[in-house]
Amino acid sequence: MRGTALAAVGMAGVLALAGCAKDSGKSNTASGSGDNSSGSGCVAAPKPPAAPAAATSSTTDGGKVDGSKLKVGLAFDVGGRGDASFNDAAAAGTDRAKAELGVPSVQESTASPTESEAARQQRLEQMAGQGLNPIVAVGFAYESAVKTVATKHPDIKFAIVDDDTITLPNVTPLVFAEEQGSFLAGVAAAYKSKNCHVGFVGGVNTPLIQKFEAGYLQGAKAASDKIKIEDEYLTPAGDNTGFQDPAKGNAKAAAEIAKGADVVYHAAGASGKGVFDAAKSANALAIGVDSDQYNQKTVAADKDIILTSMVKRVDVAVFGFLRAVAKNDLGSLPKRFDLKVDGVGYSTSGGKVDDIKDVLDGYKAQIISGAITVSDKPAK
Repeated sequence: MRGTALAAVGMAGVLALAGCAKDSGKSNTASGSGDNSSGSGCVAAPKPPAAPAAATSSTTDGGKVDGSKLKVGLAFDVGGRGDASFNDAAAAGTDRAKAELGVPSVQESTASPTESEAARQQRLEQMAGQGLNPIVAVGFAYESAVKTVATKHPDIKFAIVDDDTITLPNVTPLVFAEEQGSFLAGVAAAYKSKNCHVGFVGGVNTPLIQKFEAGYLQGAKAASDKIKIEDEYLTPAGDNTGFQDPAKGNAKAAAEIAKGADVVYHAAGASGKGVFDAAKSANALAIGVDSDQYNQKTVAADKDIILTSMVKRVDVAVFGFLRAVAKNDLGSLPKRFDLKVDGVGYSTSGGKVDDIKDVLDGYKAQIISGAITVSDKPAK
């Protein structure tokens, strides 16, 4: 893989964008579920700065790769295939590997919300015992299990999504700059809010989900110093049911909307369906996560209120890992999937952010260039 080539962003553009975001001297109509206009009493956007020159990014180095000898195991996190989010993105990566690399099959297994550490370890041990190689563990909850099983099976290659604490030579971390993509989601929320009041719903209060929260808060505040933010979690750390409780997601989002938030961003896995339902019931907007949720069948009934999604390219990372294993070239993978390598970003499906794309891409360019540093710790 190679990093993205990016045209330099001049200081004039940086200053122009800052002035654009902070100027509140003109009030425009913000977006509702059927209105795509930008600007509000929260953020007035005269003419946004020109977007940077189109960047190029590649997650492979081209050429045909034969993956027909791979026997892949995919250990899902809570929610599994069909969560319209994190796990579906991982599944898309293995689906692509079957189509493009000729991987013959993928054995999948899904974690339950309340399962023990022993159950996760047993899942991976069974995959190893069946001769699956490589094995992809989706989610930081597998950290201890991967470390234990990979130690016992040094000839099997493992990857773990969202954890980089394991230093074994046969374990590849697939980690992301969630805070960078979430910053852009925060900017979009501020630009599209009628009330200058937005919300965040996290699934489980862990350091990982705090990265989504941190970027979102920082982006919204960068776009407007008037923004008001509701900021809630469904469950505390250790209680993973927060990723699979749409009813609780609905209730939490409805409460934030009742307080005045009219754009709500979720980082809550399958619980996000409830967030979308609440937004639709209240004629508010919502922002998806991980996958381009506008195009997810399981939330299709709510697609008209999905403003954008913070796309975390777990599919790119998983496919890239499988391709690198097939080529015996794991050193080609990036250390972190960030904006520079198109590892995170935002979706444009539905057209609701088309009119502020230059603004979002201007911020994206500043993050890539280092003009803006996005924190992975929430500043409240």
